[in-house]
Amino acid sequence: MSCAAPSLDRVFLQIGSLPIYWYGVIIAAGAFLGLYIAMKESDRLGVNKDLIVDLVVFAIPISIIFARIYYVAFEWDRYAGGPWWKVFAVWEGGIAIHGALIGAVLTAVVFTKVKKIPFWQLADILAPSLILGQAIGRWGNFMNQEAHGGPITNQNVIDTHYNILPDFIMNQMCIEGTYYYPTFLYESLWNILVLILLLWLRRKNPIRGTVFLTYLATYSVGRFFIEGMRTDSLYIIGNLRTAQFISVVLFVGAIILIIYRYKTVKKRYEDIDSKKNIGKKNTGKKNNTKKKK
Repeated sequence: MSCAAPSLDRVFLQIGSLPIYWYGVIIAAGAFLGLYIAMKESDRLGVNKDLIVDLVVFAIPISIIFARIYYVAFEWDRYAGGPWWKVFAVWEGGIAIHGALIGAVLTAVVFTKVKKIPFWQLADILAPSLILGQAIGRWGNFMNQEAHGGPITNQNVIDTHYNILPDFIMNQMCIEGTYYYPTFLYESLWNILVLILLLWLRRKNPIRGTVFLTYLATYSVGRFFIEGMRTDSLYIIGNLRTAQFISVVLFVGAIILIIYRYKTVKKRYEDIDSKKNIGKKNTGKKNNTKKKK
């Protein structure tokens, strides 16, 4: 159905000739909020929160690089004939969550091996932060008018969306005179449901690794179905959507690992490791053992 609503300005702030895009601002906001809740949780568990900060400092840029490499690799025909610098133009959109996840996990594996600390404990702590960052990050796609579904051809469906959603969302989904399904919103809402599940699950003190693996499994379920509605999917072979294929692999792998870990692992989420690197940060204060004279 046709529409004529104006789109929102993609530029958050203009500094001289340098535009700061909403896309980058929203992604950064998700990352910082995720870091905040991870640090709060590390405090609750008695884990050195400096380790969380150190890991995130490495993981964020590496994840962005992997997310862009992943996207460009599957969209190479789009970039091959254009200006070379477009390959690096992440501010224009075009990063893949699965690529970012690969980069984050690889960074965490290397980081924990170097620091000699348990990977699964940090992964569990950071899992809610990851899904929260993804939920917020989808609104960057909203500002760029991407990650949407196909055109809405039924007026009753349009009216239903208008009755439920704020006008600014539907207006932004009016692209070149046509309404599109706000799949970015569906995924953001699904991610929030996953976040609630993870926050509940970690209070149950499950076997270590369960929170992170549950994140992989539940996110993958939502992503599989929502991806089928999108018009900007990456494809691995023919009509096989890359994100759906990866989602199936992650879901099956996560379920197998959860079962395996429950049979072989005894440590639970809230168990504290005795290793010095995972312990609570030394405040530098010394106990005063001298007797008063």
